[in-house]
Amino acid sequence: MSCLITMSQKELHRLEVIQKINDRRLSVVQAAELLGLSRSQVHRLLQAYEHSGAAGLVSKKRSRPSNRRHSEDFRNAALDLIRERYLDFGPTLAREKLIELHHRRRCANG
Repeated sequence: MSCLITMSQKELHRLEVIQKINDRRLSVVQAAELLGLSRSQVHRLLQAYEHSGAAGLVSKKRSRPSNRRHSEDFRNAALDLIRERYLDFGPTLAREKLIELHHRRRCANG
């Protein structure tokens, strides 16, 4: 049974390096230097690869919503205002108008 794994270029590069370590063409220290990681991080990647194969090297954050996302109500209210009044504005100016005229601000810092 085959499955499709989506990987970024960075993850593909990590996979190549991890495979070279397994083939004994590269040491862990050399791999750490190539990837810009510590030896312990490379060992963690090796364990993930041994346990889950290439899928173990894929980011676990992929396809998960951001912790910093706006609530759906806030987002819809802001988009409604932009569509009604500021459709031809760029994102920065629309944000400034929402804050200035409508007091729409997610938090105290902006």
